Amino acid sequence: MPDFRLHCFCQSGNAYKAALMLALCEVDWEPVFVDYFNGETRRPEWREAVNAMGEVPVLEHGDKRLSQSGVILTYLARTIGKFGADSEDERSEILRWMLFDNHKFTSYFATYRFLYSLAPQPGDPAVMAFLKTRVDGAFAVADKHLAAQPFLLGDRPSIADVSLAGYMFFPKEEHGYDFAVSHPGIHAWTERLKGLPGWLGPYELMPGEKFLAQR
Repeated sequence: MPDFRLHCFCQSGNAYKAALMLALCEVDWEPVFVDYFNGETRRPEWREAVNAMGEVPVLEHGDKRLSQSGVILTYLARTIGKFGADSEDERSEILRWMLFDNHKFTSYFATYRFLYSLAPQPGDPAVMAFLKTRVDGAFAVADKHLAAQPFLLGDRPSIADVSLAGYMFFPKEEHGYDFAVSHPGIHAWTERLKGLPGWLGPYELMPGEKFLAQR
């Protein structure tokens, strides 16, 4: 039996954060498919058995069951001993970037991408314009920072990088961004992440069917 089980599906960037961490750490793990688009996470029995919050990812390790990507990444870094902090200052810096990610970087981009290509109906133009403004603002912060150094903490990757990377490896047709053109700092950073041993994209790591909404 694998050491870790991850409840996930291939369109979820938040689940990809946990899957990518497991892959980079080269541990024995198993993906468990969650049929999100057919409402599995909304079913009372799933929430009772897996996660009362109705969300993925959910990580199982022994008798532990953890949800929320930031909690999972922190737990894995501490348990496996990779991609974590080497000092109290680094712990604070990791937390700073992960909070920024969850509040601004991932949250707006994930919503924008869903309405752009995955939702049954396209997003209202005013809503899309609002979200894009927020996305561009968050991207500008990260792009400037990553243009000056290889990874968020400096010369080595950490769970802060894994967290911000959650939605960066989905194809352009799902979100409309060409990072090589619009955000070269982010693009160079994603290329460095691709070069790490064990790296795979979300559609390679997690189960489910790749699709775009039929409109």
